Amino acid sequence: MSHTSSQQILPVDAENAILIGRVWDTATQGPRVVSVRGNEVFDLTPEVRTVAELMEHENPADTVLLGMGTPRWELPEIVAASVQKDRNRPHLLAPLDLQVIKACGVTFVESMIERVIEERCGGDFNRAAEVRKTVADVLGGSLSALRPGSQQAQEAKKVLTAQGMWSQYLEVGLGPDPEVFTKAPVLSSVGYGNGIGIPSFSSWNNPEPELVLILDSTGQARGATLGNDVNLRDVEGRSALLLGMAKDNNASCAIGPFIRLFHDDFTLETLRTEEIELTVEGEDGYRMEGRNSLDQISRPFEELIHAARGKHHQYPDGFALFTGTLFAPTQDRGAEGLGFTHKDGDLVRISSPRLGSLVNRTEQTEKMEPWTFGITALFAYLESLKPEVASLQLK
Repeated sequence: MSHTSSQQILPVDAENAILIGRVWDTATQGPRVVSVRGNEVFDLTPEVRTVAELMEHENPADTVLLGMGTPRWELPEIVAASVQKDRNRPHLLAPLDLQVIKACGVTFVESMIERVIEERCGGDFNRAAEVRKTVADVLGGSLSALRPGSQQAQEAKKVLTAQGMWSQYLEVGLGPDPEVFTKAPVLSSVGYGNGIGIPSFSSWNNPEPELVLILDSTGQARGATLGNDVNLRDVEGRSALLLGMAKDNNASCAIGPFIRLFHDDFTLETLRTEEIELTVEGEDGYRMEGRNSLDQISRPFEELIHAARGKHHQYPDGFALFTGTLFAPTQDRGAEGLGFTHKDGDLVRISSPRLGSLVNRTEQTEKMEPWTFGITALFAYLESLKPEVASLQLK
């Protein structure tokens, strides 16, 4: 992985940001909840055992500020260990733990069009350029101003259907209800510096740079981070019923580097115009750039949150919500018209001014270390910390 300084992964206004994450502590062989200020990393585990627990506090930011005593680690050392994948030193993990990882799809009209294309291709990337031109001819203009669920959106769906362009993606892209799915199991996401998995059975795939909202058990947004909702276009293009196979594989969900808590002038409103940038650098010299402009999202954050959580569904430990992406990879990597797909060793960087940078390198899923630290292991670790926490509380 190319060199990245500890300051490059932080928000541009890091001095004003309340940042929390998780670090694997080699001394106790388990995950610690941490906060970051400059180059200093503070251990919050004696105050809060899990990130999910912290989100349930009345004011998580105040809890973090009160818990920042003596720093335990130096951020440059942790970043270096994460980049080098040195598991013998403390390193970064995904910054959430017991939260369910949910995702909303097709929340941008442009990405909806790409989903229509991959479905029409039946997952065959060789036909993408031809089908893309056909869809563009049918549309005749931009649909970006349409409000999903509106009468105008329904009329546009009728026109596309009449032209033989019916797709199940039109329903979630233009209809009243957004697509909501479970992206990954609890504790399965990977963090900054970790490899990100691309299964060997996929030959057409891409990164999806997204804003990830972090919510408590009541559905209140407590903060945000960055995520890579890796997508296997050939698999999902064969059938939307293969969504689980396309989205949920070992190390297929990267989140981080830190959760930035809402505090002072950093709020949900702040993020409505956030620009998320993507760069992919291949070992073959290939470079691709992309952008996810949140001011172009088709549905407000509140609508996505309410679709995921309400009387129909609750999350006692809170949840993380991927909000979708505008990015659609149409840039050719090889032969003209074949579009983009990952190769082993691609360096993927997702960044935004207020949330920092998430960096991962692609690997073949089947060759990666298996996922072994689950909920049972976490509970056993937390149980082992009781004497440590008790001794600190007596001081």
